[in-house]
Amino acid sequence: MSAPPTETLLDLRGLACPMPVLKANRALRDMPPGSRLRILATDRASVADFQFYCRETGHALIAFTDTAGVLSFMIRRRAETSPS
Repeated sequence: MSAPPTETLLDLRGLACPMPVLKANRALRDMPPGSRLRILATDRASVADFQFYCRETGHALIAFTDTAGVLSFMIRRRAETSPS
């Protein structure tokens, strides 16, 4: 039986592009595979930025909400790939 995935909250409200994605990238690098990062942001450009970022890095954007102008993204860190 495995432990439930961990979730970390990163509050980036008030930061403009590209800072939310850069700070999320830094946080994800230090997290174990399969863990979840919830990001709060207010920059509308973050929607497209996080979609692109996840496609390019292999992390999974598993949820997105917009509540009264606060954007919430849930990203699951990708599994480590074994060296070839």
